Amino acid sequence: MNYLKYTQYVYLLAGLYFAYDGFSKLNSGTDAPYLSFCIAGAAIVMFFFRRKFAKKFDNYNKKQ
Repeated sequence: MNYLKYTQYVYLLAGLYFAYDGFSKLNSGTDAPYLSFCIAGAAIVMFFFRRKFAKKFDNYNKKQ
């Protein structure tokens, strides 16, 4: 379960990518950027959720 420490950063990278994609669509004016911003927001929320879960998991393992 050591990989759980690193999977949270995948969400952060995805959030940054979709935020960039949203801003590029916003500036070009060709597509609606709202879906990209929603996915970016969800990915960033998942990053913080996974980080909190990983800390809680580590604290529980240290107590045992």
